[in-house]
Amino acid sequence: MRVLFDTNVILDLLLDREPFSQDAAVCLSMVESGEIEGWLCASTVTTLHYLIRKSAGVRGALDGISLLLTIFEIAPVNKTVLERALRLPFKDFEDAVLHEAAALANINMIVTRNIADFKHSTIPVQLPGRLQSYGKTK
Repeated sequence: MRVLFDTNVILDLLLDREPFSQDAAVCLSMVESGEIEGWLCASTVTTLHYLIRKSAGVRGALDGISLLLTIFEIAPVNKTVLERALRLPFKDFEDAVLHEAAALANINMIVTRNIADFKHSTIPVQLPGRLQSYGKTK
C-alpha cells in the first residue's frame, strides 16, 4: 500500500510533539519495515528543511532531509499538480497540492492529523493512530 504522509505527521515525529509523536513513530516503523510504502510530497520536504533549519541549524536540516530521502519516496509537484490543486474546493492550497501530488503518484491513502482539511479528497484519508489497524485489516 502506497501511503503519503502529511507534513504535520512528520513534524510530530521530528519535533517529538506529544501526544502525537508516538503514532507518528509507529507510522515510520511501518515504512521502515516495508509493511507500507511511505511517500512525502515534494513540498513537504522543502517545508521540513525550512523548519528543521530554524531549530537544528543547516547541518541538522541537511542530515534530517537526507535521512527522510532514504526512507520515503517523493511525490513530485509540477505545473499539472499546481493547476489541478487550484481547481479543488480545499480551503488550504497546501493540502490541495498534497492531494494532487498523491493522485498523480497513484497513492492509496493519505495520512494526516487534519482529516477535516481533506473532506473533499478522492483518496482515502486516515489518522496516524489508525494506520496500523487499517493495514492489519485490509
